[in-house]
Amino acid sequence: MSVQTDSKKQDLKKKEGGFAETVRVVFHALIIAIVIRTFLFQPFNIPSGSMIPTLLVGDYLFVSKYSYGYTHYSLPFSPRVFSGRIFGNALHRGDVVVFRLPKDDSIDYIKRVIGLPGDKIQMIDGVLNINGEPVKRERIEDFVTDDEGVTQRVKQYRETLPNGVSYNTLDLTDNGFYDNTPVYTVPPDHYFMMGDNRDNSTDSRVLSQVGYVPYENIIGKAQIIFFSIKDGTHAWEVWRWPWDVRWSRMSTLVR
Repeated sequence: MSVQTDSKKQDLKKKEGGFAETVRVVFHALIIAIVIRTFLFQPFNIPSGSMIPTLLVGDYLFVSKYSYGYTHYSLPFSPRVFSGRIFGNALHRGDVVVFRLPKDDSIDYIKRVIGLPGDKIQMIDGVLNINGEPVKRERIEDFVTDDEGVTQRVKQYRETLPNGVSYNTLDLTDNGFYDNTPVYTVPPDHYFMMGDNRDNSTDSRVLSQVGYVPYENIIGKAQIIFFSIKDGTHAWEVWRWPWDVRWSRMSTLVR
């Protein structure tokens, strides 16, 4: 009788030990995940077409948190435990970055850095001008979309910034609302952001909604697309992956 009792006690201890070990493993995994998300990489997905053709709706990407240093926005739930930026590094023209919207810092935006502190930015007849000089822009092949069997062709340009960074932009309409703007003078410690889909992007040109982005609001630099699925399909719909996943975009760098 005592042998059976001892055996049951040993089995119970093994079960308790196994449960405790599982809890420890899960706890350590959560700590590692929090550290990675806070200090190294954070995943984001693209919900709108403002960065087409560089980023498409349905792209999932990793943003490096360490590229520009850390602010309180780098922390989970963004507690205001400190101000300013720690281990800060400068942004460069052409970087694709995630930032907190100045008008509502609960919202993440992703755009391209166009203007640095002190720059004068202006759009003239759809051409980007930086400090009074037009940015080089050359027409390339049309960007082609196929929406539910309807093919659309959009004018596409290769734009090259003064520092040599090149990327593609779209021009949906001639004489768009923000094709001609006043001169924007970027304040100290702020940046001017624009989407690559120029006629379909609410960005720093819209002072009432986005405007100049404070350095402190920068979350990180977009680095790599790790998953991409067609607009209208959810990532959890695994049965549609063979047809709807954009396999060619997997593991591509964001430029």
